[in-house]
Amino acid sequence: MNKYQKIVVIATALLLLVPFVAMKFTAQVNWSLGDFLVAGVLLLTFGFIFEWLFRKLISSKYRLIILAAFFVVFVLIWAELAVGVFGTPFAGS
Repeated sequence: MNKYQKIVVIATALLLLVPFVAMKFTAQVNWSLGDFLVAGVLLLTFGFIFEWLFRKLISSKYRLIILAAFFVVFVLIWAELAVGVFGTPFAGS
């Protein structure tokens, strides 16, 4: 595991700490173990792919375009899982 992959793992853990700590202070955040697992897998998967693409793409122009498109896909999947933007069976409540 290279240092950038370690950064992805640490960043994922820190991001998952936000809802975990919020659950201790408010009832509005109510994540189950499954929610944490799905979020962790999604963040790790996209983080590792993002890091791999960043290393493999040479041209700055193509890197910016592909990584921006990749980030948009991540946000759309996250939004669908969270609140059901598109109304798929995977949508949150």
